[in-house]
Amino acid sequence: MRSFGSLADGRVVRAHCIGEEDGLHAEILDLGGILARLRVPGAGGPVDAVLGLPHAQAYYDDPAFLGILVGRYGNRIGGARFSLDGQAHVLAANEGRNHLHGGMLGFGRRIWRVVEHRADALALHYRSPAGEEGYPGNLDVTARYRVDGDALRLVFEASVDAATPFNPTHHPYFNLAGDRGVPAGRQLLQVPATGVLPVAPDLIPLGHVQPVAGTSFDFREAAPLQARMDADDPQIAIAGGYDHCLVLEAGRTHVAALYSPHSGVAMRIDCDAPAVQLYGGQALPRQHPGLGDGLCLEPQDYPDAPNQPAFPSAILRPGTPYRREISYRFACPGRDRDWAEVAAVLGLT
Repeated sequence: MRSFGSLADGRVVRAHCIGEEDGLHAEILDLGGILARLRVPGAGGPVDAVLGLPHAQAYYDDPAFLGILVGRYGNRIGGARFSLDGQAHVLAANEGRNHLHGGMLGFGRRIWRVVEHRADALALHYRSPAGEEGYPGNLDVTARYRVDGDALRLVFEASVDAATPFNPTHHPYFNLAGDRGVPAGRQLLQVPATGVLPVAPDLIPLGHVQPVAGTSFDFREAAPLQARMDADDPQIAIAGGYDHCLVLEAGRTHVAALYSPHSGVAMRIDCDAPAVQLYGGQALPRQHPGLGDGLCLEPQDYPDAPNQPAFPSAILRPGTPYRREISYRFACPGRDRDWAEVAAVLGLT
């Protein structure tokens, strides 16, 4: 554990290290449960796999949500309002008229309480009181990070005393090249998704699933992000790139896989979530000049589900324990390998 600086109000933020110095090694802040650093073995030595900021206040002021635990609700809720069991609720609007990633502070700008810290594991707890950001119910949530061999595992556990929308996720920006001069769009991405949720100009889903076949969103076969993107695709034009929820196919064995030919590092993400948000990080050059770029792969329930009757429910109710695990498994098949080799090393089917 070490100090990671102080916030403007004087609160001290601490970084907690887990893992092996010569292997997979993570540094996690008690501010927002932020994954500030993730070092993995690469073909030419250790690789910093996620983008990070230098001190606590930079994270508190960050508009890009780098590395945070996202909640109560990942992604967007249209109009910053919803009705639940006949009662209307108004949320904090922090992206125009909409609610994004839990609101003004969400989970990512709160100090979490450390309840366990071992050499390979860290558990953080946060109690979100009723009315926070407009949500009903007192919510208790624990986030458990663990380094397990070549994998970083994150488990969310939660309970609530009144029904509430709940859709936690994780928001690291990955660039497995480990070099800020290498565009994140050169990474090969594979996602076993058959559908995408098309969005309106304010990025709220239109309420239906569109097949990915023949579109910029078809990553069933691995491809570099920048090569697959069609600038003439109306959905790409709306978001200025990728900022869309991909609907995963039934029976898939993973959420996504990513590979950097530059470093030789590959990653597989596993989770039982029905969808994954793909964000290409197109706003980063404006938000953090000189930081480099990265892309986000956020396993989650559907955005705006509380307002979309056709979407699967994302309501947590009293007496129903919540658990979701996100696993990031890393390997190093080597530089400039073809995808078949990468897939074999990652155990993809």
